[in-house]
Amino acid sequence: MTAVSFENVSIMFGDNPKSALPHADKGLERSEIQEQTGQVLGVHDCSLEVQEGEIVVLMGLSGSGKSTLLRAVNGLNPVVRGAVHVNNGGDMVDVVSCSKARLRDIRQHRVAMVFQQFGLLPWRTVSENVGFGLELAGMETAKRAETVKHQLELVGLNDWADRKVGELSGGMQQRVGLARAFATDAPILLMDEPFSALDPLIRTRLQDELLELQHDLKRTIIFVSHDLDEAFKLGNRIAILKGGRIVQSGTPREIFSNPVDDYVQDFVANMNPLGVLTARDAMEAGTGDTAVDAETPIREIMPNLAQGPVTVMENGTAIGRVSAQSVVARLSE
Repeated sequence: MTAVSFENVSIMFGDNPKSALPHADKGLERSEIQEQTGQVLGVHDCSLEVQEGEIVVLMGLSGSGKSTLLRAVNGLNPVVRGAVHVNNGGDMVDVVSCSKARLRDIRQHRVAMVFQQFGLLPWRTVSENVGFGLELAGMETAKRAETVKHQLELVGLNDWADRKVGELSGGMQQRVGLARAFATDAPILLMDEPFSALDPLIRTRLQDELLELQHDLKRTIIFVSHDLDEAFKLGNRIAILKGGRIVQSGTPREIFSNPVDDYVQDFVANMNPLGVLTARDAMEAGTGDTAVDAETPIREIMPNLAQGPVTVMENGTAIGRVSAQSVVARLSE
């Protein structure tokens, strides 16, 4: 089921945003539009569907429009044309045209956001920060305390519950931000480069923790990143933006194997293909002594190749094999 649907979304910044639409429709770049109209193109004609329970990563270079598009989901950026539908208990609500009361309800109960700068209250304790959204929603004290305790256990901060967040490291503060977002029970999480300010080791650890939380809680996550390795690690699907437009969307494997243009090709050129390629991508004719499913990641197969090739199966039928030689040949491409 669809959780969020972007339908031909255009966002322009300026005193007369509609005046920029005809120029954007003609394919003019951001600088040309600004020169001719005085308006700034945020995103233009972006369409994307996000399914319940999946992680979709919006990625691109700085200024590509990924954060601008993300903030349309909870109405933080005004949409000049198009629609953004959010699943509100089975009812798809257009946050662009709905009432202020309906938008406020969606912000409180359906959509939570995690920022790069955490957005924590330094004068409050860890527990108070995690429970802040629940407090605003009017949850009773006892139930709120129980929910906060559970979330702190999930992110490994239960021993820090009574400490002020200002005493925590950046990585621990970001865990508090994650716990606060998950504590609201909002089915949709918006994450705007939440790990980009952290050092690589902490960043990797938090990525792993996010995937573990997602495995258990199965939220719908729209995640903004400028880092392709992070996008390919976290995303079930990825949408790559350039100049405010989506140039390609698909699974990590689809994007790596079939980049649509030089811009996308440059993104994937220096990444580790073992993170996305499957047995299907590296197979050759023949069979082996053991069998794996066609969608098995190559990195899981490689340790077994010292004993010989493995058969690739699809729907109970052998469709080829993976050998050490076929893996080397695929990677050399």
